[in-house]
Amino acid sequence: MITSSQNPKLKLVRALAGRPKERREAGAFLAEGARLVEEALAAGWPIRFALYAQGLSDRSAQTVEALARAGVEVESVESALFHSVSETEHSQGVLAVLELSSVPAPPRPTFTLLLDQIRDPGNLGTLLRSAQAAGVESALIPPETTDPFAPKVVRAGMGAHFRLPIERLGWDEIRARLGKTPVYLAETEDAASCWDVDFKPSLALIVGSEAEGASPEARQLASQNVIVPMPGGMESLNAAVAGSVLMFEVVRQRS
Repeated sequence: MITSSQNPKLKLVRALAGRPKERREAGAFLAEGARLVEEALAAGWPIRFALYAQGLSDRSAQTVEALARAGVEVESVESALFHSVSETEHSQGVLAVLELSSVPAPPRPTFTLLLDQIRDPGNLGTLLRSAQAAGVESALIPPETTDPFAPKVVRAGMGAHFRLPIERLGWDEIRARLGKTPVYLAETEDAASCWDVDFKPSLALIVGSEAEGASPEARQLASQNVIVPMPGGMESLNAAVAGSVLMFEVVRQRS
């Protein structure tokens, strides 16, 4: 059992909970909670090690047992010490340190999502979760967007990170990646209704920050602006809500 706050594994957990630079340098990120760890295990994601607190619920105990059966290094941590490094208010007492990698994208995706200047971790994670549910084949993250592998984003993603291709790219790389793919930009005014746009061919969809809108780089990429009609008269939708509505309009049309 780990009983010292200076233990190297706990030091790594604290570092990974911090800045993106720490995650990049370590080549790792955190997944906390029984469901997330189970999702990582089911997806065959590379797991360096897992830690757990004493007094687990039945589900968390079963998760720890499944990790051990899969050959993952599992170690217990004194309860108060575990909760001192936990990122959640009501911890389930289990977390894993995962390799920082990404699901490979298909060579010619027909549905790409670009998340521009999304800085709220909950919104970003929710958008990635919706993207996975909607069958998005490639999620591109430009430099101005928060780190998609930050702990709060991973939690909000609810396992999407283990199945959805997610790449952090610069704008030149994004332009090269998209090539001649039609690009639709979610807007709040002066745009075509999403119900009237043909989303059946291959496309890329840009969702920008609800506070700042899309960046100049994103606007330069856009072939057409689209809007979610709001007959109730609201000025705008939450970015995660608007993005999810648009993604599932693509699903509806292609079905």
